[in-house]
Amino acid sequence: MFAKAFRVKSNTAIKGSDRRKLRADVTAAFPTLGTDRASELIPGKEELNVVKLYAHKGDAVTVYTRGANPILFELEKNLYPTVYTLWSYPDLLPTFTTWPLVLEKLAGGADLMLPGVVVPPTGLPPVQQGDLCAIALVGNRAPVAIGVAAMSTAQMLASGLKGKGFSVLHTYQDHLWKSGDKSTPPAIAPLAVNPTDSSEEKVGLDLQGNLSSLTLEGEEETRKLHHSEASEDNSSGALSQNSSDGKPLQEQMDELLQQCFLHALKSRVKKADLPLLTSTLLGSHMFSCCPEGQQLDIKKSSYKKLSKFLQHMQQEQIVQVKELSKGVESIVTVDWRHPRITSFVIPEPSLTSQTVQEGSREQPYHPPDIKSLYCVPASMTQLFQESGHKKGSTLEGSEVRRIIVDYAKRNNLVDADNKNLVKLDPILCDCLLEKNEQHVVMKLPWDCLLTRCFQTMQPAYQVTFPGQEPILKKGKLCPIDITLAQKSYNKKVTVVRNLETYGLDPCSVAAILQQRCQASTIVSPAPGAKDSLQVQIQGNQIHHLGQLLLEEYRLPGKYIQGLEKAPKPGKK
Repeated sequence: MFAKAFRVKSNTAIKGSDRRKLRADVTAAFPTLGTDRASELIPGKEELNVVKLYAHKGDAVTVYTRGANPILFELEKNLYPTVYTLWSYPDLLPTFTTWPLVLEKLAGGADLMLPGVVVPPTGLPPVQQGDLCAIALVGNRAPVAIGVAAMSTAQMLASGLKGKGFSVLHTYQDHLWKSGDKSTPPAIAPLAVNPTDSSEEKVGLDLQGNLSSLTLEGEEETRKLHHSEASEDNSSGALSQNSSDGKPLQEQMDELLQQCFLHALKSRVKKADLPLLTSTLLGSHMFSCCPEGQQLDIKKSSYKKLSKFLQHMQQEQIVQVKELSKGVESIVTVDWRHPRITSFVIPEPSLTSQTVQEGSREQPYHPPDIKSLYCVPASMTQLFQESGHKKGSTLEGSEVRRIIVDYAKRNNLVDADNKNLVKLDPILCDCLLEKNEQHVVMKLPWDCLLTRCFQTMQPAYQVTFPGQEPILKKGKLCPIDITLAQKSYNKKVTVVRNLETYGLDPCSVAAILQQRCQASTIVSPAPGAKDSLQVQIQGNQIHHLGQLLLEEYRLPGKYIQGLEKAPKPGKK
């Protein structure tokens, strides 16, 4: 609605009676706000203005501003909060999540399609068709748009998340936002999910409510503080100090560890897989055998380490473990006839678990299609204008090559004696030659000519996520950047940045790595990068990162920087 400039009809201070009526209307429209917070939003004495305007499509809109910022707008007798208001009250509306790259499309006037909606581990919020909803980006709960649901949550799931999800009314970066102080969204950590969920998140906030860090470490006291009700509810089958069978947490974790181990050996590990790295057994097999609603954490078991647990299993003659290379252990034999394996019954997934998997689980990740493009600079417009392109036009490499070849042939610039050379006319000279070359270089080989063209043009790229419109970006595509930092004399951490560019949620990646690496993980704002997060993992975990990004997410290696720093076999 505010993707284009609007026309202001009037701007007047609100009357006392209108102020009270507006406060009552806000309380009625948003019951969850409560009277106290409604009075905070519509204060009794602070300056409040009423702005009458016409949107670019002719809609008559009333906007209420407090200080420099619009806080509410009214359309056809319905009240809507602006993003400025939602940043102060992020729980005012049910919130759906999308990828950061989608924001540009929304701000340009596009509606949000369901393939662009990210389903969190807790499922989509329940809404009915026509309900007002907020839209946030992965990794930050601060809303960046508001819209009206085009269908109910049940219909969204029944459709397989296809079709139009939300009619977007207002966004961060649109002209209504620009009429305020143009502040950026605060960093508001995603809500912590049930502590037994595999993507559990703990949030550290400073006194101003700003995100200081998002840690994924499993401190029991933090769980009790944020999830006292959830930890008392045993219906999910979660491990808890207060479980119905009265067993202590450590004993429960021992049983879960053995269950996942036997399940993996019976249903996943084959003889052809041997020898099998013990880290692969844990990361690729045992974790995926963990029942829905439970989380495998070796550190909370009596064994504390995988190697100690496997030593115990070796003593029972279930497996044989050997150090095939220095510091790297592998399972070399498995006794599949062992009574503990033959008698193990693979648990059936519960009906609740199946329902969650069908309706509320996160969608599988599919890598985006990425095209490298070239942007026509002002200095080369003459060269490209004959083919219908102007300054700022974006072209694929094959198009650039075809245009240059056609130009040379059309203007008889191919050397008659040597077809590998191209004569330079004034336009090519101006586009490709340095000043000191202008009267010296008369011809160039084809490969040199094309190389100079590509070097002179400005880089751009196009990213297309499955089910979404292509997103065009100017500048160089930043790869996923993996670095190894020395935290102290003998401690290293692995840091990964730029995950969002490729549609990956840093919080989800951190949760996966925490489990697979059995190491503490932190998600925090990336230094020097706007609206971007970085994941930090204890130790050198580049090998695990490479497996996740290359083998599971199937991202091309050319978009990942730093994989060569993975530890060599035998080193940690």
